[in-house]
Amino acid sequence: MLANDKPNRLPEWFRVTLPSGDSMERYKSTATSVKDNQLHTVCEEAHCPNIHECWGRGTATFMIAGKACTRGCRFCAVDTMRIPPPPEVEEPQKLADAIQRMGLTYSVITVVNRDDMEDGGALHYRKCLDEVHKRVPEVGLELLCSDLSGNLNALEDLLDNAPLQVFAHNVETVPRLTPRVRDPRATFEQSILILKKAKEFRPDIMTKSSIMLGLGETEEDLIDAFKELREANVDLLTLGQYLAPGPGYHPVVSFPTPETFDRLANMAKEMGFKAIASGPMIRSSYRAESLVAAANGESIESGLKVIA
Repeated sequence: MLANDKPNRLPEWFRVTLPSGDSMERYKSTATSVKDNQLHTVCEEAHCPNIHECWGRGTATFMIAGKACTRGCRFCAVDTMRIPPPPEVEEPQKLADAIQRMGLTYSVITVVNRDDMEDGGALHYRKCLDEVHKRVPEVGLELLCSDLSGNLNALEDLLDNAPLQVFAHNVETVPRLTPRVRDPRATFEQSILILKKAKEFRPDIMTKSSIMLGLGETEEDLIDAFKELREANVDLLTLGQYLAPGPGYHPVVSFPTPETFDRLANMAKEMGFKAIASGPMIRSSYRAESLVAAANGESIESGLKVIA
């Protein structure tokens, strides 16, 4: 287990700055765009600690196909429901409206699991991507996708000529802890297969995954997970601190130090990842456009440490 001496208290490096001035105005504008278009964001549903910063910068990670997930992972605050309402027919248009109104240059779209749908929701996801690209073709798009219940035909249809820069799917934790942390229908092997096949179907786009630290993993566990991700040709990796959304969720076992995150990022870089964002406050969609820029050898905004 990665060491920590005060697992029941937030360490000193957790600091959240509330927006003010122009940032507060952008925060309000983002909130208005989300509300007016009746959209959901993973920022809100997953209780992301970076919501004030990101919304204050005028960015948000949209969550499509509803606000309830068919799975009940022990780390996640998103509501669960065995059979959620069907995705809104108007959602692709509402999503495009919001992204156009916000003037985004890059947008991350994430999804809930829809095990109740034969294709896992893939057709709806594709409609959303296509509508956004039709309305604002200059916007870079990243899809943080479910495992589609392992439906590779649905995955291929989703990715076929899709207007994407990045296909992301999170393994969330190391193989050893997956049965404790994720829903029984979500296996590490299935996640790796989805990532591997996504790269085979679309070798021209980057693939990405994320791992939470602090769940009880060891450094050896992480190295093994990194190896499996690289064997699936995953390009981008994010590493962040797990925070329990509340009582009843998987407990926080440790708070690895910022230096540990840096060391792990350098190890991952040596294993062949194109770019790694690693730190206690990093989340899978945090400043996603900067991670892509770093992987492409471009300069990135200050304030974000990326190993590339």
